Amino acid sequence: MEKTKEPTRVVCAVVERNGKYLCMKRTRSRYAYISEHWEFPGGKVEQGECDHEALLREIREEMRWDIFVGRKIAEFDYDYPHFSTRLVAYLCRCDDEDSFKLLDHLDYRWLAADELESLEWTAADRELLKYIGAK
Repeated sequence: MEKTKEPTRVVCAVVERNGKYLCMKRTRSRYAYISEHWEFPGGKVEQGECDHEALLREIREEMRWDIFVGRKIAEFDYDYPHFSTRLVAYLCRCDDEDSFKLLDHLDYRWLAADELESLEWTAADRELLKYIGAK
């Protein structure tokens, strides 16, 4: 498969509550380098959507959950072997931290910033850790 030239815009929610961040474990994928790795929830921005709309839609589709989208904390390109992504991360909050459903993920954890490095992250999400104070 040929790598796409233009990076795909992907938004993710860095959901923080009581000093802990929501980490989601991906399901199996055709690419081993992201399959069953940890990520911050989100997804692709569709044609005509702004980041905010896309993030709310993706979280509702994947988790049946409503979040509050705050400020942008990072935006960068990351090249995987088969595709490129422009990851745009927003600091988000929620009212009820465990009211979501695992529709597109295998597991989840709420971890403090100094615990985040303990997970096997997708490469782009691992890069994002430095923007949220992970040690």
